Amino acid sequence: MRIGVPNEVSGSEARVAVTPDVAKKLQKLGFTVAVERGAGVGAGYPDKAFAEAGCELVDDAWTGSELVLKVNPPRSLEGEHHEADRLPEGATLVSLVDPARNKDLLERLAARKATLLALDQVPRITRAQSMDVLSSMANIAGYRAVVEAAACYGGFFGAQMTAAGKSPPARVLVIGAGVAGLAAIGAARALGAEVRAFDVRPAVREQIESLGGTFLMLDFEESGDGGGGYAKVMSDEFIAAEMELFRQQADEVDVVITTALIPGRPAPKLFLTDMVERMKPGSVVVDLAAANGGNCDLTVPGEVIDHDGVTIIGYTDLTSRQPTVASQFFATNVANLLAEAGGAEGWALDHDNEILRGCLILEQGELRWPPPKKPAPPPPPKAAEPEPEPAPVAKVAPKKKADLTWPSVIIFALGVLLIGGWAPGGLLQHLTVFVLAVFVGWQVIWNVSHSLHTPLMAVTNAISGIILVGGLLQAGSGHLDTASILGAVAILFASINVVGGFVVTQRMLRMFRKG
Repeated sequence: MRIGVPNEVSGSEARVAVTPDVAKKLQKLGFTVAVERGAGVGAGYPDKAFAEAGCELVDDAWTGSELVLKVNPPRSLEGEHHEADRLPEGATLVSLVDPARNKDLLERLAARKATLLALDQVPRITRAQSMDVLSSMANIAGYRAVVEAAACYGGFFGAQMTAAGKSPPARVLVIGAGVAGLAAIGAARALGAEVRAFDVRPAVREQIESLGGTFLMLDFEESGDGGGGYAKVMSDEFIAAEMELFRQQADEVDVVITTALIPGRPAPKLFLTDMVERMKPGSVVVDLAAANGGNCDLTVPGEVIDHDGVTIIGYTDLTSRQPTVASQFFATNVANLLAEAGGAEGWALDHDNEILRGCLILEQGELRWPPPKKPAPPPPPKAAEPEPEPAPVAKVAPKKKADLTWPSVIIFALGVLLIGGWAPGGLLQHLTVFVLAVFVGWQVIWNVSHSLHTPLMAVTNAISGIILVGGLLQAGSGHLDTASILGAVAILFASINVVGGFVVTQRMLRMFRKG
């Protein structure tokens, strides 16, 4: 299957639909690639690079190609035929199209029984991100907007401290936080500017703040999320509050970058003439929606104008001003789309494939756009009614084990004293101390919460240390009697308790160490 890559006829377009690196990937998919001479020169890809990548260099990439890849839609040539008339009958064209505004182009291609895949109609879903040309180009446009603003702005974007004095950071307002807006926020923050951003979708607040921007919030309960990463038309009340916010910001900011678009509609007017006139001389407005009419009242598509000292940039070719990287991104998105269609050997436009069906405009001359709407998901099944609970059965509470209480301890101690009445005085004294120690130890340890077992272990180690001292005194008396034997036993058990306590404590401490 032969791919043709023609020159872009628009004078300001420097991008090319296929780069040498991507041409190699297309060849692995089974395609042969024919590139018109000079097609990639403006993007920094000379003919030699395409030849080394295995491409065929031709004077006419339309003739004999079954699949034609372009950046911009075919257009009418001055003094010549329309580009669409050069497409072989029954061939496939892949490019940006904007089918809603190019009905004449669709009719021309339908007359040639052509198949048309519109790159700007790829569904904005997670699985299609690698084929989403609009997102790739918007990312570049947002970055380039900041570069153009910085070139026209009369000051530094970041704060500067010099021997001649200091300069505060530029204050930048970004209207619209889609892909382009977020790229602009990131680029402006990287240059050191103070960035504020506004979007009708409150859900983007976290993304704005993660890039270091300040989210401007309206005290208005209305969401502008129109789905697919786009905004929807808002109510008159919301728009009035929005306009007042922008007027307040116009008094303070140095740079305004507008990015707002609504699919299928002209760009909404968000930055009005009176707002521009409130800005300080030397300020800059960059309108990324210029190609669709612009968000600023004063924008002239394709031109830079000065209004009372404020520069208004209406370039429609911002992505083409970064042609090398833009071409690489564009070509990679296209290659991923062709791989989704099965490559050269398995080429098939499966209507059950959401991505291919979404961007399929014409199929052998038959109109397939817009794609059918996905059926609404079925309602969740009703929860089964809970079965009636059986009548409660009386349960006999289990008997609790007897706790060691004050009365039992007193009775136990009295019994010991009575029995010890026949014992020698010294033994009776020691026996009394032993009984009290058992009781106090039981009450202290048994009632301690599990969360306090670690500090308790330290306390018991201290007690065991006292027992060790007492045992050493008794065992070291020099006499082999009952007291010395008990002292030796006490030393043994206390030592076990001390060593075990330290081992367990060290194991627990290692659990909280990093690395």
